[in-house]
Amino acid sequence: MSLMNWFEDKRRFGGLIGAFIEKATKGYIFSEREKDRYIKIDTTKGLWTRCDNCENMLYVRFLRQNKRICEECGYHLQMSSTERIELLTDRGTWHPMDEDMTARDILKFSDEDSYKNRIAFYQKRTGLTDAIQTGMGRLNGIPVALGVMDFQFMGGSMGSVVGEKITRLIEYATRKSMPLIIVCSSGGARMQEGTLSLMQMAKISSVLQIHQARRKLLYIAILTYPTTGGVTASFGMLGDIIIAEPKAYIAFAGKRVIEQTLRQKIPDGFQVAESLFDHGLLDLIVPRNLLKGVLSEIFELYGSAPCKERSNYFTR
Repeated sequence: MSLMNWFEDKRRFGGLIGAFIEKATKGYIFSEREKDRYIKIDTTKGLWTRCDNCENMLYVRFLRQNKRICEECGYHLQMSSTERIELLTDRGTWHPMDEDMTARDILKFSDEDSYKNRIAFYQKRTGLTDAIQTGMGRLNGIPVALGVMDFQFMGGSMGSVVGEKITRLIEYATRKSMPLIIVCSSGGARMQEGTLSLMQMAKISSVLQIHQARRKLLYIAILTYPTTGGVTASFGMLGDIIIAEPKAYIAFAGKRVIEQTLRQKIPDGFQVAESLFDHGLLDLIVPRNLLKGVLSEIFELYGSAPCKERSNYFTR
């Protein structure tokens, strides 16, 4: 695509979407033909997408090259788990674990659609079996155990499969004396599995206690937009080092729930990473393009510490 065509496409698509917004704000009622004309321009797929912060139109190819950071305002847009694995691990070193695990509809849950159908839909849509990918890789030559949640799969919700995959990852990292990284992006426990999903919070926390307290091994939690609910209330906030991306939304309960419970107004920005950092709940806020380098420096410092379990594993 030539540069001239690039700008022409941006102008044309920007004009169509701008017209859509203008008519919507004026209460304009679309006919079926007009709905097809405008709404079929899907800004989440294809050539263009829109920044969630400044609403600037972004060319997807350039956005991917820029690690999904908006070139206009620096806002960090959501990434898929596969993109994050490519971001954090050295090329050709990723070895996935437990890819064949799939959720079962034990409760026969159904609302607008059955849980079984929802799982099948998101598996087809994302190419994943559930809302997390786990495995081993190297980060600038350092072997790490890595789990990456994917918000595109049922909002990154934590069900039995997610809990079991994280538990097995931690147990493997503990046996091999490996440092552990979990990238969190989740709406919390998966309601379609009821108490079974809530049990994963305690299960993961218990194996983390062995990994961290008993074996003195490192666990780094990376909180991205959004990290909420049962993930925040368990392993999301149990890291030896807790890192967040800029402007990441991090919370247990949502703003409306808090306001309705406390009957008072919550200030804007109350649940973004910068506010949590100011109140001591985070250790670092690291832009995405610097994250791999920062993690590498942390691991090098950790590897030089006088600990029997670590010393052999950090030799390259």
